[in-house]
Amino acid sequence: MGNTFGSIFKLTSFGESHGLSIGGVIDGCPANIKLDFDLIQQELTRRKPGQSAIVTQRKEADVVEFQSGIFEGKTTGTPIGFIIKNKDQKSKDYSHNIDVFRPSHADYTYQEKYGVRDYRGGGRSSARETAVRVVAGAIAKQILSQKGILVQAYVSQVGEISVGKSYQDLDLSLTDDNIVRCPDQVVALVMESLIKSIKKNGDTIGGMITCVVKNTPVGVGEPVFDRLNAELAKAMFSINAVKGFELGSGFDCIEMKGSEHNDEFYVKGEQVKTKTNNSGGIQGGISNGEDIYFNVAFKPVATIIQKQNTINSKCETVELLGKGRHDPCVVPRAVPIVEAMGALVILDYLMIQKSKVL
Repeated sequence: MGNTFGSIFKLTSFGESHGLSIGGVIDGCPANIKLDFDLIQQELTRRKPGQSAIVTQRKEADVVEFQSGIFEGKTTGTPIGFIIKNKDQKSKDYSHNIDVFRPSHADYTYQEKYGVRDYRGGGRSSARETAVRVVAGAIAKQILSQKGILVQAYVSQVGEISVGKSYQDLDLSLTDDNIVRCPDQVVALVMESLIKSIKKNGDTIGGMITCVVKNTPVGVGEPVFDRLNAELAKAMFSINAVKGFELGSGFDCIEMKGSEHNDEFYVKGEQVKTKTNNSGGIQGGISNGEDIYFNVAFKPVATIIQKQNTINSKCETVELLGKGRHDPCVVPRAVPIVEAMGALVILDYLMIQKSKVL
């Protein structure tokens, strides 16, 4: 249960952090879509470990191998199967976890639910699984780009260091010009310094990613339980370490009056527009044609290289010192993951909308 995402454009993922490989099956992808495989690999490279001094030093090439659903560079309309081989597992780094529950990890809950768990890097609960989403998201982004829809994310906060600007005041094309993936180059240097300091102390720090979806047509989304914003929230909360989601004005709306928050309509040419966009491009669970933008909050990575008290399988109190290779801050590598999940939601809902038009 819980390994498939989407209604029409569906992704099923499989594999564990220290298994032979991870992979996925994409079902419902339209036929005759010409794929840019370099772009798919580029997205994986943005997520892969070992890419800079501020991320985990696990070395994985993360090369995707397509097994089915593609012929002569185009999708066939049949299931797209693919794998990504694990090359640099160091399972011995987790030998001390065999009988111990790591604080704030999924060790205890997996053990209680299934009666068994893969202690090597968390097994299925590891963020290693998100590489599969990036592959599917890269395909979804290519399909969306043909419709003029762009999905862009960036790091907007690390700890207390915030960009402090709206996405509209930033040049998002600069996002990948630094290892933090913050489009403000000055703030990015401060964030990088903070992450390095945190890492040196054997600790971790949280952060926030802002995502913008441009050019979504009006009318995408379903009322009540299947609202577009609800599905985006579900998608983001399915990502490891996510602890918060806010659309448009988010929690700032608490301090606003209706007269301040309401997005007034006006007509520009033949388009209905809003003077402000506190709604974040979605009203009543349905897109209104404005930019869809949201923030995703990530907690500090749970594994720290410091001593902590916890319990073992016998419910005895023990002391644990984290080992292995881990991110001191997850947000730089999570940018392509947020984009991927956002793209999967938008494409799936576009296909749902198209299926309703006779």
